[in-house]
Amino acid sequence: MTVTLPEASAARDELEPHHAEVIRATLPLIGTHIDEITVEFYSRLFGNHPQLLRNLFNRGNQAQGAQQRALAASIATFASHLVDPALPHPAELLSRIGHKHASLGITADQYPIVHDNLFAAIVAVLGSDTVTTDVAAAWDRVFWIMADTLIALERDLYAAAGVADGDVYRRAIVVSRVDDPSGAVLLTVRPTGGGTPEAPPGQYVSVGVTLPDGARQLRQYSLVDGPGAGVLTFAVKPVDAAGDAPAGEVSNFIRDNVALGDLVDVTLPFGDLPAPGSALPTVLLSAGIGVTPMISLLEHFAAEDPEREIRVLHADRSERDHPLRERQRELVDRLPRATLDVWYEDAPAGTVAGHHVGRMTLDADLVPAWAEVYLCGNDGFVRALRTQLSELGVPAAQVHCELFSPNDWLLN
Repeated sequence: MTVTLPEASAARDELEPHHAEVIRATLPLIGTHIDEITVEFYSRLFGNHPQLLRNLFNRGNQAQGAQQRALAASIATFASHLVDPALPHPAELLSRIGHKHASLGITADQYPIVHDNLFAAIVAVLGSDTVTTDVAAAWDRVFWIMADTLIALERDLYAAAGVADGDVYRRAIVVSRVDDPSGAVLLTVRPTGGGTPEAPPGQYVSVGVTLPDGARQLRQYSLVDGPGAGVLTFAVKPVDAAGDAPAGEVSNFIRDNVALGDLVDVTLPFGDLPAPGSALPTVLLSAGIGVTPMISLLEHFAAEDPEREIRVLHADRSERDHPLRERQRELVDRLPRATLDVWYEDAPAGTVAGHHVGRMTLDADLVPAWAEVYLCGNDGFVRALRTQLSELGVPAAQVHCELFSPNDWLLN
């Protein structure tokens, strides 16, 4: 589902010169106090609207501070691009945020709630002497340029899906559950109202479950279906508590409770990974549960473009931890010009072709500079691989990333 964003110049022209001067002068101050501002903002937001934490925001991300950092950093990143014409327009950042918002059913009436609590937090942290009328007006302008861009994008996504704004949730029945050896749970669902939408490769759905404390929590999971499946299949990777990171509320609940015949809330598919180009060889790079959109792409190639040159590279802790390992191997074997290389950190040295010990390391033989690359994994993996790809001369425009975290700004 492709929706065009405004041209870079159109967005920059909306920030008046005197506002731009104020943003340049105050951006370092905002950056210095960003953590304090975000803590104050979310305290106010959830204090004034507690239902948002129970029924919309990811409580796990909130507990770790990831969502707080993501929102503040995205606005600061957007402001930086507005005042510095030398920086590229953050179109990809906005696209990723817009698709995620559409998958959560976000609507225009929710933006003023964020605005009011955010600006109250800025004044509370920096003080009214610092946040003068001019400063407040400049940052207000930045916020609404970004918000209006996202609102327009989200409305276009809803229109393309043929639904009213925010009307993306459907009741669906679980028609299959497969427990993968890695611990991942593969669920196949069919909307009870019929009309399962066709999803391009690499898209995802939001899944809503009601937890024992009554909260309705949402999580996004990549689809692994091939074209024309008539159902929606997604993989859920349970997450155990580790250090300061809490256990996965929704993923673990699904593992422990969702069975064949159960009903769940599932959204229409969204996601901004572009369709594969028609001529370039394709490289699929993944780590952990980041394999799921790659499975979707492989299903697409097997059905629609079996002669494409494809190189599949996956990294994991061990063979046992590798999600959907057998399905990935089967799909590669069905494609005559596809190869598979894997890296396992906890594995004995061996001589099996395509098996490597340690962390993924790229070279020009594995990833030619003219390849189209799809990249998905945790933040550290994606950032490290993007650096390696740049060093190999792969143009940034040919690298398409998916993050399973709210830290989209890290890719900009």
